[in-house]
Amino acid sequence: MADFQTGLVVAAHGRHCMVESTDGERRICHPRGKKNPVVVGDQVQWQITGDEGSIERVDERRNLFYRQDEMRTKSFAANLDQVLVLVAADPEFSESQLTRALIAAQAERIEVLIVLNKSDLQPAFDRAWARLDPYRRMGCTVMPLRLKAEGQDAGGDDGLDALQQRLAGKRTLVLGPSGVGKSTLVNRLVPTAKALTGEISRALNSGKHTTTSTSWYWVDAERRTALIDSPGFQEFGLNHIEPMQLAHLMPDLNATLGSCRFYNCTHLHEPGCAVVAHVQTGDAEVTGGDPLAISENRYRLYSELFAELSDKRRY
Repeated sequence: MADFQTGLVVAAHGRHCMVESTDGERRICHPRGKKNPVVVGDQVQWQITGDEGSIERVDERRNLFYRQDEMRTKSFAANLDQVLVLVAADPEFSESQLTRALIAAQAERIEVLIVLNKSDLQPAFDRAWARLDPYRRMGCTVMPLRLKAEGQDAGGDDGLDALQQRLAGKRTLVLGPSGVGKSTLVNRLVPTAKALTGEISRALNSGKHTTTSTSWYWVDAERRTALIDSPGFQEFGLNHIEPMQLAHLMPDLNATLGSCRFYNCTHLHEPGCAVVAHVQTGDAEVTGGDPLAISENRYRLYSELFAELSDKRRY
């Protein structure tokens, strides 16, 4: 019987992977067979083949965070403890993209941490913080951050210490669109990240394409806290989610589901719909007397997503 070793996939580009052994040594490996997809965060069984290695088996995953559109499935990482969604006060973040990321995480039962960067930009930060109020009310942790590059003075508490406490001992995927400070965050928490990225790029022969890959970084020498840096994105497809699943994956809507008159309610037009009954508009959305209140904007996002996913299944 072959002598397999247990390893962790810390980078992947095409069919080239970087696998870290239990003693911290890293080696280029290749999955055996074409139907053996490997993603960052996978625990694998591999064996040495010359100067490189062969991945023989991917161990069972706790979860897999991914997006899917009409053309392809894009896997970010596996076996995560949480997803950190980084958004910025300016330019104004897309609530649609935020909601899609949260739904994808909820589908895999992965905790989410929303971090709002550029807390020093007023009044843009106050507006963005207010937009995130529905997410705080439905149980999401939202943290402020004032990121500056190494050596620049953030002027007071930048929020990084509090964030590090939330990351300690966990495997966290850092997710966000381009331009929100994702690279700055990773470089502040992992000062060697840029050098490691260069090493991985050269080893996997991926060159300029490294920015489209996902990379794993240990924050501490004990290898208990990890950051997984993912490429920026402009679209986040949810084709893998069934329309009737949506409300169950949105905590504010899910809280009211048991009270609808019809068991197969779409929460769009049916009489006796408990979701529609709790949608708040205007001043009511701000004052929030209803503990089960659903913001008008969140309900609009649900309606648009339901229509989008339903249309895709007609063809």
